[in-house]
Amino acid sequence: MKKVMLDTHVLLWTIGNSDKLPKRVVEYITNKENNVFVSAISLWEIALKLSIGKLELSFSPSDILMYCQEIGIQLIPLEPLDALEFLKLPAKKEHKDPFDRMLIYQCIKGDYTLVSRDDKMKFYEKDGLKCIW
Repeated sequence: MKKVMLDTHVLLWTIGNSDKLPKRVVEYITNKENNVFVSAISLWEIALKLSIGKLELSFSPSDILMYCQEIGIQLIPLEPLDALEFLKLPAKKEHKDPFDRMLIYQCIKGDYTLVSRDDKMKFYEKDGLKCIW
């Protein structure tokens, strides 16, 4: 079984049945041989973007956990040690987004494959990040 972590935009598109998800990505996410996860970091990012007006949803943000449960997405907490050890992730001038960098760290440390359309993730492949799109 593969452990798969959804990037924030992939989580929202999955919940919303968006046509922005390529067919092969949908098949990967729905493959019963894969365990699909989302990080608490993504939930924090959604809440922050909603609070500053950078994101609008067609559903209540409080429903996200229900949707995750309904479609079998498991939640990954942010552990205090992970928050502290995050500094082990090399800084890259090409990618400074703190939410993405924490997701990258959690994926590398926990051996998750990240599902993301963000092409800046490739800068962390040499550091151990596995990413598909």
